[in-house]
Amino acid sequence: MAMLGMASGHTIMQAVGVNGKDYAQGYGIYMPSDDSFISDVTSDSLACNGAPVTSFTSSSEVIPVKAGDTVTGNWLHTLTSTGPDASADNKVIDSSHKGPVLAYMKKVSDATQNPSAGPGDGWFKIAEAGLISSSQWGVDALIEAGGVQTVTIPDCIEDGDYLLRFELIALHDGTKPNGAQFYVCNIVQLSSSANTRFYRWSAPRSRSLEAPVEAHRRLFRSQEPTP
Repeated sequence: MAMLGMASGHTIMQAVGVNGKDYAQGYGIYMPSDDSFISDVTSDSLACNGAPVTSFTSSSEVIPVKAGDTVTGNWLHTLTSTGPDASADNKVIDSSHKGPVLAYMKKVSDATQNPSAGPGDGWFKIAEAGLISSSQWGVDALIEAGGVQTVTIPDCIEDGDYLLRFELIALHDGTKPNGAQFYVCNIVQLSSSANTRFYRWSAPRSRSLEAPVEAHRRLFRSQEPTP
């Protein structure tokens, strides 16, 4: 049973909350019912989710938020998980799937154009939980929190439409080519505040991961996984 968990104990980010207000499952989210992952870091799917993940439901709903608001993303192993099952030892993601949990934003002209607005420049990181201690990764903390990932919208971003991407990277197979497992989900939202500048990068990843073993080692050595 443990081996099955290692193979398929995956996850889906499936619901959002803002300042304690919880939205219905799938509201404002480009959400799959398939709990598979993305491993090709050159794929456009890395921006907003996509193939080889399947069975998506789109949403035209825009979730209103303000700069400084607290936003939560709720991760579950499947859309109906309430506890451990045959392929995961808890309702969130199998605990063997160690790795960081992150969040990114991108300003777009129209947030309802999700996922097509995702690939390319403009993403900036707003939160991460990497190697918290010698024995705890961000995924471990996420499991302890019941699958609830909490981020704060920066209080210095300009007005406009944004995509918000919650991301989890499982590294248990990270020593293999394309072994890191990316679980991503985008929500659409409207945010507002003053102007600022952030470090921005392109999705899919601009950096080659042709040497996955060394990339995996760097991730485990660092408390801040590279973007």
